[in-house]
Amino acid sequence: MNAPIQSALDLATRSVPVLPLRAGKVPFGNCPACRDNACGGRPNMKTPGPCACPRPCHAWAAATTDPAVITGPAWEPAWKHAAAVAYHPGGIGLTVVDLDHADAITWARRTLPATRTVPTTRGEHWIYRGAMSSVNAVRDGVDIKSTMVYARWLGPGTGTVTTLPDAVRALIVRKPSPVRLVTVPVPAGGGECPHRSPVYLERGIAMAEQRITEATGAVHATVYRTFLAVLSAHGRCGCLTDAHAARLFAAAQAKGESARHCTDAWSNARTALGM
Repeated sequence: MNAPIQSALDLATRSVPVLPLRAGKVPFGNCPACRDNACGGRPNMKTPGPCACPRPCHAWAAATTDPAVITGPAWEPAWKHAAAVAYHPGGIGLTVVDLDHADAITWARRTLPATRTVPTTRGEHWIYRGAMSSVNAVRDGVDIKSTMVYARWLGPGTGTVTTLPDAVRALIVRKPSPVRLVTVPVPAGGGECPHRSPVYLERGIAMAEQRITEATGAVHATVYRTFLAVLSAHGRCGCLTDAHAARLFAAAQAKGESARHCTDAWSNARTALGM
């Protein structure tokens, strides 16, 4: 039995969901039976979870603790070429703060509570107890790996795992960039929207925030379509404010979108609507 599969089995006995990685820390591609999620794999659905197919074809969603799958014939070709083992941190209620270089480590030691650390090729993984959204490049050399991503298994590390602090959660909440809305004449009748009530507007903004927050794939497209829908309904009637737009930007940036992408998506939606 090769080293990666033995390591995977050892982790599975400790309830850590694992998957094989090929060279370059890359997961194996879709198996022919479920190419492009043809099997109905759940990563594109609102409730993400493992694919129904037992093959390692959906990266983090393929992670399993089932030894029958790990050692079974469907995974055998992958293990023959596996270079390492990965695991799904969010699947066991963990968050990995991936520090890619020495400056990032210095920042973490100065800013974050001490916790278990694992040496990596270029830096360190800091492991916290608690799951959260995963976002890359929250600052220079710092990625957040938790739900819906995988992390390479590099050993148990040293130190005590501490509870996920607010300082880490705050890393994915970015201040929205300034938003410039089209200036339109205030409708007659005291400025009240002539075709929508304030309650309708608030509900619409809340639903738009929820739609962005629950996106599990194609986040760019979801953000654009959501902006387009909001502007189509409220962009010309005078009731949409900068505060409403800022809420949508904040929701998008919490999903990993950059401020620049938010601004571009908003501008493109306005252009599409002739605003």
